[in-house]
Amino acid sequence: MAIASRLKHHLDAKGLPFDMLAHPYTATASETAEQAHVPGDHLAKSVLIHMEEGPFVAVLPSHMMIDLHELQSILHRRLGLAPEEEVTEVFDDCEIGAAPPVGVAYGVPVVMDKQMMGLDEVWFEAGDHRTLVHMKGRHFDRLMSGAKLGSFCCH
Repeated sequence: MAIASRLKHHLDAKGLPFDMLAHPYTATASETAEQAHVPGDHLAKSVLIHMEEGPFVAVLPSHMMIDLHELQSILHRRLGLAPEEEVTEVFDDCEIGAAPPVGVAYGVPVVMDKQMMGLDEVWFEAGDHRTLVHMKGRHFDRLMSGAKLGSFCCH
């Protein structure tokens, strides 16, 4: 099991308890939830979004998709999905598609869908396609306390 070094440093600095969950290699968040036997609405998926001012991380449940139009309305900015080069630049210690939702560990702001708040437990990518971080929901809420909240999901 591997955890991205910047993520590990940030979690340790916050002093929030967490554990790790290994699972078979998966390519999508939905596959990860299935293979790791965790509820899709408790698996936080992160998507790097590009804006003129710089990138940010959008965090939402793994089984949902981003409604970019709604997200633009919330942020009052034009935006789009970040190109792969930008993703590898920001998450330089992670595999493509396995970025954790903890943008602050990578120097980027976070906007999180309200559905991820107040859960009993939360899982999220540790930086590779075989490992999840697991923590109590109240600890995840504290970890993500600086995130802007909104409703921007669709099926």
